[in-house]
Amino acid sequence: MTAAALFQSVLASLPEIVVITGACILLILGQFLRKGQAPVLVWASVAVVLIAGSVTLMFAGEAQPAYAGMFIADRFAVFFKFVFYLATVLTFFLSRRYAETEGIGSSEYYVLLLLALSGMMIMASATDLLSVYVGVELMAICTYVLTGFLRREQRSNEAALKYVILGSVSTGIFLYGVSLVYGLTGTTQLDAMAAAVTGDPLDPGLLLAVVFIVAGLVFKVGAVPFHMWIPDVYEGAPTTITAFMSVGPKAAGFAVILRVFLNPLVATSDVWIILAVLAVVTMALGSFVALVQDNFKRLLAYSSIAHAGFAIFGVVAGGADGIASVMLYLLIYSFMNLGIFATVIMMRNGDFSGEIIEDYAGFAKSRPGLALLMLLYLFSLAGIPPTAGFFAKFYVLVALVERGFVMLAVIAVLLSAIAAYFYIRIVMVIYMREPERAFDPALTPLVRVALAFTAVGTIGIGLFPAWFLRLAQHSVLGG
Repeated sequence: MTAAALFQSVLASLPEIVVITGACILLILGQFLRKGQAPVLVWASVAVVLIAGSVTLMFAGEAQPAYAGMFIADRFAVFFKFVFYLATVLTFFLSRRYAETEGIGSSEYYVLLLLALSGMMIMASATDLLSVYVGVELMAICTYVLTGFLRREQRSNEAALKYVILGSVSTGIFLYGVSLVYGLTGTTQLDAMAAAVTGDPLDPGLLLAVVFIVAGLVFKVGAVPFHMWIPDVYEGAPTTITAFMSVGPKAAGFAVILRVFLNPLVATSDVWIILAVLAVVTMALGSFVALVQDNFKRLLAYSSIAHAGFAIFGVVAGGADGIASVMLYLLIYSFMNLGIFATVIMMRNGDFSGEIIEDYAGFAKSRPGLALLMLLYLFSLAGIPPTAGFFAKFYVLVALVERGFVMLAVIAVLLSAIAAYFYIRIVMVIYMREPERAFDPALTPLVRVALAFTAVGTIGIGLFPAWFLRLAQHSVLGG
């Protein structure tokens, strides 16, 4: 690699370099801070993300390939990186009081979140299966540790152990698929792989390789049959980490999947059949199992599985419109899911965790404003108009119908109707029941900012959905 090419590669990956460098500096800084200086860690972490965001905007023009075709800085990657920035900054805001209450507010907590962010950023820009692997493992190892950060709680330790074991299996499956692709095609480039799997007739070996690679990736987004880790991990992890994992790693997994399906040749292959089956089964399982959950975090875990299934429908639709609909879906999901998790986090006060649905009985009578926010997020997750969640699902359905997948669209609508029940069930507990206890939410200024920001995003995109859809389409077509 020439000096000019190396310099261009460094510029293209400058946001990732900023985040990793900031994490290293923060790790050192944390050793000199005394107890009670946790706000410094929060604001230093936010500053690192804001600097990375500014650098990302500076290089958001033409696509810049880097590192011999293994990495690219383009509008598609920029879109996803800002979704990651959103998830990370809001997690920092929500962590300020929560981490102190749980006794996990050390510098390592924020450093691991930043390193997980850098892994997701690499995944969004990766154009080679090997660089995808680097990003996946950097993100995964950090989330493994963060899941078990509540070291004194047995369920946190069990969740981390289960996550590590199943995550390692999925990594092995992914790497086996990569080895097959390289052995059969002599390349690990995503575009070359996408072109190879569209041969006529399709090589059975390549089809098997694609199945292994897709299996490794759908583990990260929580699709069936690789979903079994999600309920236990979501319940056992610190709630702030659960909120982060429900948005960031899921979006990163979809970024890689969509990067493959950006290639128009893939739309002409039979690979979409695999994803269509995954979408239906994933959404069905998430919707039906969530109906019987009493733990709020487990319910949101199965909700996350159901939403992953719905997003996969957009991948099945393919084309610029299908991919843009998935990107818009993930952006909207980030706002409404982080918002509902913020309401759970604010309930953690003293001995009260707010993790049981019945704990919210009569919440509207004592805290009508906060109950209204919960109503907004729950209605948006259910896809009830005019919230942003309705338009997230609407544009996916439009993409399906336009590509001729009418039956899949009908199935998606029916499963969405079933999923709406368990959200409305929570609304009934909040509004139709008498309060059983006095509510004293931990409404710190940063939690208020997080709630306000997610509420504005959920309402704003619902009011101007077409503008945000054009932004997503521009990110797909603009390269």
